[in-house]
Amino acid sequence: MPAALPVSPWRPAVRGLVGCLGMLSLAWPAQAAERALQHEVVVAATPEQAWAAWTTRDGIVSFFAPEAVVEPRVGGAFHVFIDPDAPPGERGADDMRFMALQPPRMLSFDWNAPPSLPEVRAQRTFVVVRLEPVDATHTRVRLHHTGWGDGGQWDRAHAYFDRVWPGVLANLKRRFETGPVDWTDWRAQLAARRAAAASAASASAAR
Repeated sequence: MPAALPVSPWRPAVRGLVGCLGMLSLAWPAQAAERALQHEVVVAATPEQAWAAWTTRDGIVSFFAPEAVVEPRVGGAFHVFIDPDAPPGERGADDMRFMALQPPRMLSFDWNAPPSLPEVRAQRTFVVVRLEPVDATHTRVRLHHTGWGDGGQWDRAHAYFDRVWPGVLANLKRRFETGPVDWTDWRAQLAARRAAAASAASASAAR
C-alpha cells in the first residue's frame, strides 16, 4: 500500500484564500458596475463607409450636426456644432477630441453636456463607437457612453443623452437609406429661438 502523501501546511491557508476570493467575486460586479449608456443600430453601409461618417467633416454633417471640425487622429479635433451660429463655447461639443482610433472598427472621443447643464459641461465624459460588419452591405454601430458622475446635473445629463443618442443613430441609419440630413429648418428654428430670447431680454431690461 503506497504511503500517504504529506499534508501541506499551506493547504488550510490556501483554502481560506480561495474562499475569500470567491466571496469577493460575488460582491465585485455590484461594486464595479459603471453607469453607462449603450445604444446600437444596423446601417446599410460597409464598416469603411460608416467609419467615414464618424471621422470626416462631411460625414458628421451628413447625420450628426450642421457643422463640424474633424481631425481623425489621437488628440485631433472632434468639434460637433449643434448650433453653429451660437457664440463660441455654446455651439455644442465645441472642444472635444478623439481619444483613440482603430479604422474601421473603433473610435472614441471625449464629450460634454449641453450649455443648460454648466456643472457637467465644464467636465468630460467619453464615448466609444464600435463598427461590426453584419454582412457585405450592413454594419452594426454600437455606442457606449460612460464616465458619469452621480446626482444633480449629472443625472439630468445622463437622462438627456439617453434620449439623444437613439436619435443620432437613427439619423445615421437614414443617412445611408435616404441621404444626408438637410439642416435648413433646424438652423432656422435655432435662429428664431435666439431672436425670441434676445427680444425677451431686451424687454426685461427696458422695464
